[in-house]
Amino acid sequence: MPRDEVAVRRFVERLGSVLHAAGLPRLPSRVFAVLMADEDGTMTAAELADALAVSPAAVSGAVRYLQQVRMIRRERERGSRRDTFVVMDDAWHDMMISHELAYLPIRDAMAAGVAGVGGPSTAAGARLSLSVDFLEFISAEMDGIAARWEAHRARRAHGIRE
Repeated sequence: MPRDEVAVRRFVERLGSVLHAAGLPRLPSRVFAVLMADEDGTMTAAELADALAVSPAAVSGAVRYLQQVRMIRRERERGSRRDTFVVMDDAWHDMMISHELAYLPIRDAMAAGVAGVGGPSTAAGARLSLSVDFLEFISAEMDGIAARWEAHRARRAHGIRE
């Protein structure tokens, strides 16, 4: 089936809008959508800027954000000084499962704040303690989700449908 560039542009704008509405910054959302729709998932900063009609400086900030949340990676083109940006095949997994980067620093900051607000017997301390407990729970659950996803993905790779 041939690629429909009009449909691709509609997809990019729709996915970008949905991701932005879900809380991701606007331009990183659009960059991610363009990379997801690209056949090999690899584009240079100039290609991204051209595809989205934005400045290279804007692309630079967007790809930096996406790298930090582990949705894309930067690679050097073989024999070139140009960088390319590659969408991770399993970008959602990498972003959502990386609780060491997302949840644990927040948990540690909140746990450290409990004593400063008067301890767990104060309203603020109880609220912080509950948040710490929740983030510890989420981190443990994410480990289980990651293991189940890996098993599911392996079954799919072998043609086993559930």
